Amino acid sequence: MALLKLVFKNAFRHKLRSALTIAGIAIAILAFGLLRTVIAAWYAGVEASAPNRLIVRNAVSFTFPLPLSYKNGIVAAPGVSGVTYALWFGGIYIDEKHFFPQFAVEPTTWFEIYPEFRFPAEQKRAFLRERNAVVVGRKIAERFGWKLGDTVRLRGTFFPGDWDFTIRGIYTGADKTTDETAFMFHWAYINEQVRKTEPDRAGYIGWYVVRVNDPEQAGVISQTIDQRFQNSLAETKTETEKAFQQGFVSMTGAILTALKVISVVIIGVILAVLSNTMAMTARERLPEYAVLKTLGFGAVHLAVLIAGESLLIALAGGGLGIALIYPAASGFGKAMENFLPIFEVKSITLVAAAFIAVGVGLVAALFPTWRAVHLKIVDGLRRIG
Repeated sequence: MALLKLVFKNAFRHKLRSALTIAGIAIAILAFGLLRTVIAAWYAGVEASAPNRLIVRNAVSFTFPLPLSYKNGIVAAPGVSGVTYALWFGGIYIDEKHFFPQFAVEPTTWFEIYPEFRFPAEQKRAFLRERNAVVVGRKIAERFGWKLGDTVRLRGTFFPGDWDFTIRGIYTGADKTTDETAFMFHWAYINEQVRKTEPDRAGYIGWYVVRVNDPEQAGVISQTIDQRFQNSLAETKTETEKAFQQGFVSMTGAILTALKVISVVIIGVILAVLSNTMAMTARERLPEYAVLKTLGFGAVHLAVLIAGESLLIALAGGGLGIALIYPAASGFGKAMENFLPIFEVKSITLVAAAFIAVGVGLVAALFPTWRAVHLKIVDGLRRIG
């Protein structure tokens, strides 16, 4: 107990130095937590992918469409239990800054294959009745103050003109990993207008979503579907939803690699800050260690004093940094909601931050402890005065 009291007093003997060290560690831990949360948010779509869903897209590129006529061939493939489709709209609401994902979907099957999008049955019936109806996510409804019955106008980019939609449903996600920022409306509404203005573009969709009975057979089913459309004008590439999402993430691989490297560098920064503090402390206290040795304190006692002080400072800074991660992530997540709709601090990030604080505290104490243990009493006392 006496050693613990001494550890606490030593840790805050130089209050300014200790406070600055704790603040430096807290800032580094906070930065580490935010970076790891950003990386996790980037992979949120991959992690939320269902194992029983496949994506069928144009083999050339995702930006090239597929004929609606392919649907019957996909439905007939063995192991397929459901098919739906969607088309990226890409309209502008007010201006380019107000971005959110917009999909023209097949209304009767889309929400069957995506059961994680949940909204009341009466809203679904209203959505199915009206050709220009739309279902929006809870987050964008709150963001823009939209309510059921409101009319939203989008300015078309890929599909020129002004498009009016009536909100008939507001969905929530089945869990925290479900995107609640989507804007989903009838594909037929777009197709009817395109058929009048650009007939050659009518009857095309962006991609198919296929539900399979057995996820273990996803590879075989994918090959079967792609073989059906070989040597056609629009060959297909079928892959699992997870692989499809991973493809988008891989486009920003360099950014993610840089973030991962920075998060590792931060650990080195924490270690350097605390090691410097402990080295200064140990150098100043060499005479004290020599006196303690003359009083009968052994190597274990000195190790407890030095390592305890280092751990106490590291844990104080780490605890403060961890406590700041949640409010900082909340503010950052709201600011980046357009680009990272799922921004959640994971428990593994907090655990990693705590382990880093403990590990850095122990490592930073190694050299000062070794020096104090091997210090000759005469050499230490010679420094007095």
